Amino acid sequence: MPRTAAPLLPSRSPDSPNSPVPRAADSDRRRTNASVILRSVLEHGPVARSTISRLTGLSPASVTDYCARFTELGLIRESATPLRSKGVGRPHVPVDLDASRFLVGGVHVAVPYTTVALLDLRGRVIAERRFGHDTSDPSRVLARAAEGLDALLAEAAGTTPLGVGFAAGGWVDRDSGTIVEHPLLGWRDVPVRELLGARTGLPVHVDGHARALVNAERLFGRAARGSRSVLHLFVGNVVDAAFATNDEVHHGPRSQAGAIAHLPLRGGTEPCDCGRVGCLQVELSERTLCRRAREAGIVDGVNPTHVVAAAERGNPVAVRLLTQRARMAGRAAGLLLDILNPETVVVTELGVIHREDCLRALREEVGGTRASAVVPTSFPDSVLAVAGGSVLLDVLYRDPLSASPATI
Repeated sequence: MPRTAAPLLPSRSPDSPNSPVPRAADSDRRRTNASVILRSVLEHGPVARSTISRLTGLSPASVTDYCARFTELGLIRESATPLRSKGVGRPHVPVDLDASRFLVGGVHVAVPYTTVALLDLRGRVIAERRFGHDTSDPSRVLARAAEGLDALLAEAAGTTPLGVGFAAGGWVDRDSGTIVEHPLLGWRDVPVRELLGARTGLPVHVDGHARALVNAERLFGRAARGSRSVLHLFVGNVVDAAFATNDEVHHGPRSQAGAIAHLPLRGGTEPCDCGRVGCLQVELSERTLCRRAREAGIVDGVNPTHVVAAAERGNPVAVRLLTQRARMAGRAAGLLLDILNPETVVVTELGVIHREDCLRALREEVGGTRASAVVPTSFPDSVLAVAGGSVLLDVLYRDPLSASPATI
């Protein structure tokens, strides 16, 4: 059922309230200032306005004006408990995110299933559902995603949806809201933003899942927060990557950056549809992992978590398959480290998420002093839900006055 997003309050500028025609530089400055203030509240809240001023370098008056606007919009609220600096002086009334009023929807479409979720403004997953694909037809897959979101929102009484973030692998064009090509799903030129928006009645933003997860780490994660450059390597059925420097994810023309499926992997033996042997995606794909596990008699299906479960039960072949895959992922990470030299590398890979021996194998393959820069995802239990929701939350935190709550 189509829904209505939260109403947007009348616009006013905290920096130049009397300027009828703001210059582009003014708009950029206001957007940047609003972003750094709201992110300071996200990271440090509950936090005094004076502390925000010190952290951001903005004037106390400017911080107060922005916080008043955020309060009007319902994004922040004053804390019930005043703070007293070292127990003396006038107490400060801190502000914090108001995570109770708004939710964002998240949709992630993987090859075998779709994940739908609701997240709060801190990127925490409030509710999540997953359902397998009985068809790869994009209209039907997206219709089921909308139905799943509607069911979750029906259970979230008293909250207002800001919009929907959508993430998937393959070639995803953020600007047009389109999956240009997803070979494993057989999707080409699918207008996701248009289709999902029509089904939900909510604003929809679309991006690739590796880029979405870089932004999730930047906003809500642990290891990568504060890093000047971050690489994310996503290893599932789709294998792709994303790279961010100085808080900006590189998209490239038509958002094609991060397409690494056909990079050659040293030691690879799997034939690829492109005609070569040892391409990154075909070597590391969960399909390949499950096929090898079936050939070894470990599992009889296509669910890679069953391989992890077999390893947990002590099956040595399952352990070997997972650690070998982690080593090959380490080779891929090492190759990308050589090319891009990021400060931090975040890896989303099933074995690395769940097993210390796989993380060790990954780091050993990277080798040297760079190994400690390679870390697993900050969202081991909800990575796909977070990927979808973070597409929308990134839009909010980059431009909170223009993008909240209804024009997101």
